[in-house]
Amino acid sequence: MNMLKRIDHLLARIEGWLIVLMLWLMVLLTFVQVGLRSLYTYGHFQWANAMLGQIDWAGPLARLLVLWLTFLGASLLTRDGKHINIDIFSSILPPRWLPARQVLLASVCTVISAIMVKVCVDYLRMEMAFEETTLFNIPAWLGQVILPAGFALLCFHFLIKALCKGIRMIRGVP
Repeated sequence: MNMLKRIDHLLARIEGWLIVLMLWLMVLLTFVQVGLRSLYTYGHFQWANAMLGQIDWAGPLARLLVLWLTFLGASLLTRDGKHINIDIFSSILPPRWLPARQVLLASVCTVISAIMVKVCVDYLRMEMAFEETTLFNIPAWLGQVILPAGFALLCFHFLIKALCKGIRMIRGVP
């Protein structure tokens, strides 16, 4: 169990750094695009338009980064227990049943995330078969690897929650 917690902690640090890096990259790319567009539109600088043509890949890359940020952020929030919860049972069930409810919910989320990993892997296989390219002639499916990877991260974090809460519940520790 300690090894899983160490892996969980390491993944959280990596996810955090990737989020910071990708967010800065996305902000920088968008700022440069907006700045160049404004220089061309309002300042009538032709070189700004030429530069925009050279970085036409920045818009699609920023959109792809949004997808990556979404999954990495969801994974990090899930790890910290700050993900979206729609839960009516905590107000209905007696307090002594809440640990069992948490184990059950984390287990169900683990299974659903695992199913989504399978679905996303199948989707990625279809994308690979189409052999589409994007951004610098890179296969389009490479940018979409975050779909199964993101759900796998969510699955891992939910599994850790289910195991930790389950073990605590069995031991009688709150």
